[in-house]
Amino acid sequence: MRPRRCLVTGAAGFIGSHLVERLVGEGVRVRALVHYTSRGGFGNLDLLPGEVRDSVEIVAGEITDPEFVDAAVAGCDTVLHLAAIISIPYSYAAPRHCLEVNVGGTTNVMESCRRHGVGRLVHTSTSEVYGSARSVPMSESHPRSGQSPYAASKIAADAMAEAMQRSFGLPVVVVRPFNTYGPRQSTRAVIPSIVSQLVLGADRIELGDLRPTRDFVHVSDTVAGFVAAATRDGVEGREFNLATGNDISIGDLASMAMKVVGREVPVVCDDARRRPADSEVVRLCGDASVARDVLEWEPRIALEQGLESVAEFVRRHPDRFRPKEQIS
Repeated sequence: MRPRRCLVTGAAGFIGSHLVERLVGEGVRVRALVHYTSRGGFGNLDLLPGEVRDSVEIVAGEITDPEFVDAAVAGCDTVLHLAAIISIPYSYAAPRHCLEVNVGGTTNVMESCRRHGVGRLVHTSTSEVYGSARSVPMSESHPRSGQSPYAASKIAADAMAEAMQRSFGLPVVVVRPFNTYGPRQSTRAVIPSIVSQLVLGADRIELGDLRPTRDFVHVSDTVAGFVAAATRDGVEGREFNLATGNDISIGDLASMAMKVVGREVPVVCDDARRRPADSEVVRLCGDASVARDVLEWEPRIALEQGLESVAEFVRRHPDRFRPKEQIS
């Protein structure tokens, strides 16, 4: 199948903006749903080349508003749903809000897709639904474990996707990225946090626990997985991990980033950056063999190459990463 008009929810975000750019480049008409704020601007969409951004229909509103969502879905044959609260620390502080957005907002999108006869809905999951690895590599059948309110909300959203497909035949495909990174990602995530501290001359890197391992996937590879899930025939009702099958500890990641950037500084562990002990996901290492076999997807960007792309983005946009008091 080939999408003609796509709705991308969460389009102003890190992955969403890259997905919008990729779809436009392939000639797809894109409607971008972004979260309304009184500050104006459209997040990472403002970083797209002018000719790309000008071709996108941007609608601003709230994913938890069913009428707004319904109007956004109308007229689209494909929906790629990325809108969510993704901050794990925030989910500790506001679990109900996390649930309302990640489950309630997702339900609004699915109901609107049913109503308007959308041909394909790609729903975004997360490797966090698995919790700490009980076996590696982690396949789509790995047990779920809600080790944070964020993870629990995404488990519930995934279950709703399955229920809507089984109950009503909703043509939904679940994409489950492992730790996506790349240009435009904020310092909420560990790679831009490490790289920006190095590039901007910090005399030390401040991190939380250095022992957990993660499977990092470059955003260009993640986006390729979304496009494959949106276009491959006969994959409705399936779930697909997007992973490299290789994990690295946060401590070793910091050492690799120092080599890439060309600066070596001490690493300081800050307890304020740690998750509660029982909430920490100790290891994530994914099995993407189903995506390889069915979607013909595979990761192409090595971690060292991807870290350099992040460093280059920080060099070109330093003010996005400096504390506000340092911005002249």
